[in-house]
Amino acid sequence: MTDTVRDRVLAHLAVLVAADTRNPPRAGAGIDAVFAHVRAALSSSFTVEEKDLGDGCRWLRATRGDPSSSPLVNVHIDTVPRDEGWTRDPWTLDLVVVDGQERAVGLGACDIKGAVAAFLVAAEDTDGPAELLLTSDEEAGSSRCVRTFVDEQPVAGRLILVAEPTRGRAVVAHRGIGTAVATFNGVAGHASGKRALVDSAVAEAVRFCGRALDLAGADDNSIRLNLGRIEGGTKANMIASSCLVRFGVRPPPESTPASVLATLASFVDVERGTFEGGFLAPACPAPFANRSIADARASSRARANALGLVAGDDVDFFTEAAFFSGAGADAVVFGPGDIAQAHTADEWVLVDDLVDVASAYARIIGMGRVL
Repeated sequence: MTDTVRDRVLAHLAVLVAADTRNPPRAGAGIDAVFAHVRAALSSSFTVEEKDLGDGCRWLRATRGDPSSSPLVNVHIDTVPRDEGWTRDPWTLDLVVVDGQERAVGLGACDIKGAVAAFLVAAEDTDGPAELLLTSDEEAGSSRCVRTFVDEQPVAGRLILVAEPTRGRAVVAHRGIGTAVATFNGVAGHASGKRALVDSAVAEAVRFCGRALDLAGADDNSIRLNLGRIEGGTKANMIASSCLVRFGVRPPPESTPASVLATLASFVDVERGTFEGGFLAPACPAPFANRSIADARASSRARANALGLVAGDDVDFFTEAAFFSGAGADAVVFGPGDIAQAHTADEWVLVDDLVDVASAYARIIGMGRVL
């Protein structure tokens, strides 16, 4: 690949980063801008369709030739909200060199708009069968787009390349995920009372968090517990009457997210709080018909190898590859960037990664068939 490809990838990425697609709040203007740019960048050989499922859940599907003759490349275009630690405009793509390596800095550059830019260049440089599915609702934990797509489209037996930051490695397995909200009640009053230790909703929430942390710590956090948000109370001299805890778990394959959440739910005293499950999704590979997890893993790995993709280790983060796998597809997670830069302030992706993934997409499309 040449610098010309580098320049074109970065030009696309600058436009994509400039589109504010934070999720929440799922602003429609940013999605419009991304879809418009993709439509303009793809040649007339592509057939493009869009679908609006409501509540900011939208997809764009672009196909050229026989879709079954090429892997489906799936990329989510939404990003997480802007972290307070950003030191620059998150919607302006910056290029910086650190330790001799060029970085592209911008919100969503790593997770995962860089993959869209790479695909657009690959599509321009090839004329073989190709298919792209862009979705807008991954980061908020609904995945309505992908769930609906696999319900409506026959994906069993197809090869799906789900773009997430893997440093250009082909990953065939990852953890499932479960999220929940626990709410706690208390009895308001003056903080001088001895009962504050018992009646405070915040204190009850902290006791719950302590039990949850003990559970996770007992196995060296093998379930990957994250206490994402705690909110409640008013001030130091008032006993809190309410408190809320939002959290998520990513258990190892031998434990389902549902079973871990059930254990955590048992830590909530029913007279002092409630427990509400949220987003729940399986690990990848996921069960499908009579296909074993081992067979699904082996099939995905074999097909990734046949495409010349470098194998990557299993990852701890969740991706929507699980939903494709659960519908019978061979799902491979593959994209530019490192997950360590995702969801961070001053998020960045190595330019070399972008070029490498663009090259891989072009090679795969150029094959003209799925192996």
